[in-house]
Amino acid sequence: MKRVLDKTDEKILEELTRNSRLAHNDIAMKVNLSRNAVRLRIERLERDGYIRGYTIIKGMPSSDVGPINALIFVYRKDRMRDSEVVRSVGAMPEIISCNVMSGDLDIVLTVQAMSADRIHRIWNEVSALPGVLNTMTSFVLSSAK
Repeated sequence: MKRVLDKTDEKILEELTRNSRLAHNDIAMKVNLSRNAVRLRIERLERDGYIRGYTIIKGMPSSDVGPINALIFVYRKDRMRDSEVVRSVGAMPEIISCNVMSGDLDIVLTVQAMSADRIHRIWNEVSALPGVLNTMTSFVLSSAK
């Protein structure tokens, strides 16, 4: 006969449902038990069938969507003499083009990455380069050609 779950068992199940990789020690701190007591409760929950397994969902995040494109507009401190920015962004593989512009714009970078988070990290790297005064980023929503 299966035991009835108490509030601590339910809290353990709730925490494992949220993140099944939580360490016993992390769960113990949340439910005010020792690490060993949590381990024993989890083993009992598995044995009684309340936990039937742990699942991995294999795949690449956003792989069904394809790459994300963005434009980063870069304004340099000294646009006539500062070519170090152009050399630095040339080493970043996700930057597929770097165009030095006339007029109000200084440099336009075309970025292609598998996630918005990766584009954000590239933007952080570019904006932290010495010689960069300011940046503006726009994500491509759709392409006509």
